[in-house]
Amino acid sequence: MHFQDCFVRGCDAFVLIDSTPGNPTERDSLVNNPSLRGFEVIFEAKATLEAQCPQTVSCADIIAFAARDSAYKVGGTSYKVPSGRRDGRVSRENEPIDNLPPPTFNAQELEQRFAQKGLSLDEMVTLSGAHSIGRSHCSSFSKRLYNFSETNPQDPSMNPIFTRDLKIKCPQNVGNGNGPTVPLDVVTPYRLDNQYYKNLKNHYGLLNSDQSLLSSLSTGWHLWIFDQSLLSNPSTVGIVRNNARQGETWAYKFAAAMVKMGYVDVHTGSQDEIRKNCRFVN
Repeated sequence: MHFQDCFVRGCDAFVLIDSTPGNPTERDSLVNNPSLRGFEVIFEAKATLEAQCPQTVSCADIIAFAARDSAYKVGGTSYKVPSGRRDGRVSRENEPIDNLPPPTFNAQELEQRFAQKGLSLDEMVTLSGAHSIGRSHCSSFSKRLYNFSETNPQDPSMNPIFTRDLKIKCPQNVGNGNGPTVPLDVVTPYRLDNQYYKNLKNHYGLLNSDQSLLSSLSTGWHLWIFDQSLLSNPSTVGIVRNNARQGETWAYKFAAAMVKMGYVDVHTGSQDEIRKNCRFVN
């Protein structure tokens, strides 16, 4: 949620706002709904804080704090989060599509999108490790299983055993919306760790945007049938391999990258820009 929030108009908590008639918001964008979850945690924290210290802690800060606490709870990764963000007042349904990287992006496209937010290539690869937890709808990667290309029905960069198991859980033509979901990391799905990168080395990357981080001319994985469009960014493979080998180093870099992401286009100003309720504009 912190990532989805910060990449659209900055870390302003407008991803929490309910749509109203004639004003659909980020929350109901196809990018966020129904994939984004956990809103009730933020709303409960905000209600508790407002009861003790009204209009003191912004919804944007609460999202950042919740992301930090979640990283510690599921992975033991600890870092300090600066506070002082103010809440935004503009939320448009179409903007997540224009700002968030879709799961079909390759490594070069990911690098460009993160650079637009002031984040480096190394930080992009490092933050992608958040895919060590969470789930994905089958519709986000079904093309890799059934309609990859005219010559290859399924993506040849995927481990065949992995593909077989996914097809059982994700039948063809599952559609969008509330279809089946599977873990992004099938090995340690409930722990934030560097297993994500080990999965990529074994070709267990679920999303094309994930596996493309290891899909380059210098990977050493010269598959006999491989879509040439994925062979686009040799600069990510070394980062992936280092993160796979050095879990503690990755965790340190992940913490630093999360702090930096929390600065993306932040709003600062008066106390009036702290919403009383995270679901509505004051």
